[in-house]
Amino acid sequence: MEKIGFIGLGIMGKPMALNLRRAGFPVAVLSQSKAAGALAEAGAEVLASVKELAQQCDIIITMLPDSPDVEQVVSGPDGVLDGIRSGSLFIDMSTIAPSTARSIYKQMQEKGVEALDAPVSGGQVGAEAASLSIMVGGRDAAFQRALPVFQVMGKNIVLIGEPGAGQTTKAANQMIVGMTIQAVAEAFAMARKAGVDLEKMREVLLGGFAQSRILDLHGKRMIERNFTPGFKIKLHKKDMGIALQAGEEFSVPLRGTAQVAAQMEAALAQGNGELDHSALLLVLEQ
Repeated sequence: MEKIGFIGLGIMGKPMALNLRRAGFPVAVLSQSKAAGALAEAGAEVLASVKELAQQCDIIITMLPDSPDVEQVVSGPDGVLDGIRSGSLFIDMSTIAPSTARSIYKQMQEKGVEALDAPVSGGQVGAEAASLSIMVGGRDAAFQRALPVFQVMGKNIVLIGEPGAGQTTKAANQMIVGMTIQAVAEAFAMARKAGVDLEKMREVLLGGFAQSRILDLHGKRMIERNFTPGFKIKLHKKDMGIALQAGEEFSVPLRGTAQVAAQMEAALAQGNGELDHSALLLVLEQ
């Protein structure tokens, strides 16, 4: 098994890295991560710097909040590019701008390294259950090399196309998810104001054409007022910004995306950025 350096042990990255260890992969993580202790207990090696991690590992995976974070880890001082060996494989599983993914791919190629952009969908539950959807951009040979690693973390794994295609697909995913949450929130806010029993409404809607996983899971969250984050509003707002940037790049007007992004901005202004994205309901209620 190839040795994996995993950078970014947050709400998603920690369970993903733990699943790799449980599957027997040798894993290295950074000492400055709060979750380093939990990974060390699972048998992971703890290293002091990104450069050292890149020098010692065959496959480097990043799972970070945003494009600037990935760029800093990759090309900043003592970053991945300073340590990575020719013939290694770099996989970014964060959600970042497609243009950033393409830029990183070119930088890695100059080092003799293959790179994949492989963002995921499925949230914390999917990360813990190793059932993530993984959408991949890059060359087929690199994808085949990474596939045994992906199969430990996810179930629905698809090579979409050229570098950046994975991130474009993730942007599309976040557009659909965001607008669907907004639709459920508007429907529930209106029905609650009209005195309708939301439990019964959700039950009947799940048997009709409005049925969706979001109506099922996020509708339940809205009814129970459970906004403990599976995916934070502030991160989804960032993703909608990436989608709008892609729309601008390709001259596609994304009016629905822009409207939901504005609702998310309003949620941030209310101080609800740390809540689950189903808390878009609170914007409507206020």
